[in-house]
Parts: sequence; C-alpha cells; structure tokens
Amino acid sequence: MRVVLHESVAGLGSRGDLVEVADGYARNSLIPKGLAQQAGSGVESQAEAMKRSWRLKNAKEREAAEEIAKILVSRAIEIPARAGAEGKLFGSVTAADIAAAIQAQAGVDLDRKMVDVEEPIRSIGSHLVTVKPHAEVEFPVTVSVVEQE
Repeated sequence: MRVVLHESVAGLGSRGDLVEVADGYARNSLIPKGLAQQAGSGVESQAEAMKRSWRLKNAKEREAAEEIAKILVSRAIEIPARAGAEGKLFGSVTAADIAAAIQAQAGVDLDRKMVDVEEPIRSIGSHLVTVKPHAEVEFPVTVSVVEQE
C-alpha cells in the first residue's frame, strides 16, 4: 500500500514522503496512530506541500537551537549540591537538575531529554555535558558543581 507520511518514522522516511509499506502495517499501525494516510488522487501534491512546510519549520527550529548554543556555550552553569569531605556528592546531578539550572541561570527552557549526561555527576568540580536541542545542533556546556552551604 502506498502511504504519505505525516510524521518522520525511523527506518521508513520523513514527513511528506510517499512510501510503499505492507497493507497490515499501514492499516494497523501507521494510519491509526496518525503517522500516515493512504495515498490517493491528489496526495502527491499534498505530500510536496507537507515537505515544504516541514523544511521551513525545521529551518526555524534549527535557528532557534543555534541561538541557544550561542547563549550557553560561553557560560558555566553552577549547581549547588551537598557533598562529603572528599568532594563526593550525596546522590548525583541529573539531566533534570541541569535543565532546571539552565532555566534559572540563563533563561533558556530545555527539556531534560535534550541534556546528555554520559555518566551521573557524583563529584564537586567542573564537568562537560552535551546539549542537543535539535537533531542537527549539538554543543558542550560546562556545569560547575559547587558544595552547598
């Protein structure tokens, strides 16, 4: 069955693509979830319009992500945490903690899923984390964990 995708689907295509899929996959998964619609007459022109609008939206989101990068790359985000005598934290600093600190200190609203912490931060000091606000924009942010008084 030929369908036009309303959303990007991993391993299948991006928004506005006309793709050939198994009938059952289209009827049982893609169409009920609103990810696609069956291709009929006039759908090809609709698919092109969807691609154009998706490209425009993607370009605007990328520009916004680059602006966020300009704001955050040059500054260190400070997070106070309780620590023991040797600088080890009681607990850890999570992606949600970092996102909240970025919101409070830089005024940039990020979802915790945009913050990539390879290993949980469990010590006082300066740490680099990766922030990915867009699929094509990724940058490092310095997080400075200080002992809470």
